[in-house]
Parts: sequence; C-alpha cells; structure tokens
Amino acid sequence: MAEKREKRGLGRGLSALMADVEPQKTESSDSPAPRRPDRLIPIERIEPNPDQPRRTFTEEQLQELANSIRTKGVIQPIILRPKPGASERYEIVAGERRWRAAQLANLHEMPALIREFTDTEVLEVAIIENIQRADLNAIEEAAGFRQLMFKFGHTQEKLAEALGKSRSHIANLLRLLNLPEDVQTFVIEGKLSAGHARALITANDPSALARQVIAKGLSVRATEKLARGDEERAAKRKPRADDMGIEKDADTRALESDLSASLGMKVSIDHKPGAEAGRISISYETLEELDSLCGLLGQ
Repeated sequence: MAEKREKRGLGRGLSALMADVEPQKTESSDSPAPRRPDRLIPIERIEPNPDQPRRTFTEEQLQELANSIRTKGVIQPIILRPKPGASERYEIVAGERRWRAAQLANLHEMPALIREFTDTEVLEVAIIENIQRADLNAIEEAAGFRQLMFKFGHTQEKLAEALGKSRSHIANLLRLLNLPEDVQTFVIEGKLSAGHARALITANDPSALARQVIAKGLSVRATEKLARGDEERAAKRKPRADDMGIEKDADTRALESDLSASLGMKVSIDHKPGAEAGRISISYETLEELDSLCGLLGQ
C-alpha cells in the first residue's frame, strides 16, 4: 500500500504555496504586476521537475510564448528550488513553459524566485499551477482538485477558499470524474463542454447520449432536456435498485452523487425505505485511492 501522506495545516499551507504560484496584482489594476525576482539564474543551471504532472507542451504555444519573451522579456519569474545533492543547480517548481520558451528565444538567464520546497510541496505547487492555467479543460482541472484532496488531505472548502473558486464549482467539476471514460475523453478533446458533461451525469446511458449530442451539435439546454427524458424513460422501464434489490429514490441517488464527488470514488447507498439501518459501499480503483480514503476516514 502507498505510504500514508503527511498531514499539515491545510489552510495556511495551501495559501502559502498559492502566494508563490499566483501572480501579484497592483492595487489600482486587475492586471498581473511583475514580481521582483530573487536573482537571475543561467538557463543551463536549471532543470525541469521530473515529477511534473503535466508533460505536454505544444510547439505552437511555446513558439507564441517565445515571441512574447523576445519582445517583452520574462514578466513573471519562475519558481526554483536548489537541486538536492547538486551545487549551483536548480529544479523548476513552477514555470517550465517559460523556461522552455526562453530557450527558444535564446535567453541566457532567467529571473527566478528561489524557495526551499520539500518534494511533497514541489508536487503540490505543480498541481496548483496546472489548475490555475486558463487553457486547462474541465476534466484536467477536476483531476487536479482530486489530486490535492487525495494526496494532501485538502477539503473542498479549503480548496475553494485558497483557489478563489466557489465550493459548488469544485463539487460540480469533481462529479465529471464519475462519467464514463469515453465521455471524459470527449470533454478533453473539446467535443463536449463542461456544461454538456454535467447534464449527462444523471443520464441512464451517458455514453450513448454524448455521441448523440456531438452528432447533432446540441446545445447545453437541449442536452439537459435529452438527459431528463432518458432518465424518465429508464425509470418507467425499470426502477433503479441497489444491491439488495431495493428501488432507489431521487434523494438517495443525489446523495450518492454528492458523496462520489466529495471522495472522487464511486459510492453506493443501500437503504431500505422506512428502516433506520443501511449500507454504504465505496469502490476504489488503486491502492493509492484506498490509502487516501483511509487517511480521510482517520482524520
């Protein structure tokens, strides 16, 4: 089983990391203000983080950023930490795209903030930086939220507070991870929006409806109507039941969905109407998820 993650102050720890990842803002403007670097570091002394969660850097985006750097320079310094066991060498904590683009722009030095981060904090900052990216799709953003919750024990409330997002935004995105893999792929590929995907969560057959939505180019509103009709037809054909053969009402299914979104795992509630007792089943796919669940239950 995976080694149990370390516990620390959730709000203060996450906020402190966010202070480095987020661009500073001026008092009179909403536009990012350049942050003063600790020092200029020769590019050849900088190495990428081998555990960076996101490894895709398109040539077109890098070239566009390189052109901007040639014109305006590197506005926001990258975040580095001294490389363990290597003198005068540094490892990227946040800003690998800027480092790669700076090389294309033939820069010899990079403005940088030097921080003493642990391996755990490096991974956490990398996840936060990815979540803050404007071009992240809904599934990637949801996966980032789930990583922060599972690996570091952050709750939806703490994430919402530190990232400046509403709790409902985080909960709604986490629900997308309960969709079938092919539907999630449609979102990643841009064939479905997050709104389309949310509408399909309660459908009896999300995959079939997703293909129909794409083929017909349906709007989110039309998709919601289609999903409601599919659920109503399914209810008439055969009531949804739990493992005990008991029909589930809408409130039970909604509670299952909320718990699944909070845990990032499939949750099934078996409850006999009128009875006091019941059973909750949580399905995990990896030992890491099991370890994370044990950590959450032990808090």
